[in-house]
Amino acid sequence: MSNHLIKTPCVGLCSTVYGDLVCRGCKRFHHEVVNWNLYSESEKGAVWRRLEALLVQVVAAKLEVFDEQRLRTQLVQRQVRFNPEQSPYCWAYQLIARAARLIQQVDAYGIVILPEFRERSLSDLRDAIDREFFLLSEAHYERYIAPKFLLEGMEIRV
Repeated sequence: MSNHLIKTPCVGLCSTVYGDLVCRGCKRFHHEVVNWNLYSESEKGAVWRRLEALLVQVVAAKLEVFDEQRLRTQLVQRQVRFNPEQSPYCWAYQLIARAARLIQQVDAYGIVILPEFRERSLSDLRDAIDREFFLLSEAHYERYIAPKFLLEGMEIRV
């Protein structure tokens, strides 16, 4: 990532205010949402990299980006916001998330849906990706973060 200021991953659908430990909107952990403005640029970068890795894992299992330049050009022309420093699979997700109802032929955007998902509408595919992205973020939290918080909260009795 470049040295420019990293903005928040927030997508305006925060569920941590309702008690979720993982936000259903941006997929950050509750403590990351709460402390975001206190994080250093390297801490923010670490969060961004984790989110990107999880999203790429989900998206790459459902589609293939075969022409990065075409995808980038289409995103710019259609004024779909994306981070050019992230994986093209993140760009593809942004395209589907923002313009699923407008896309007639995905190959015109440099992507192809994998055979087992071609019968789904792009809106259904977007929802499936979002659900799996959330589940992976939640699993990551439960595996790596929750045990640490539990250990820190335990008192050692002698």
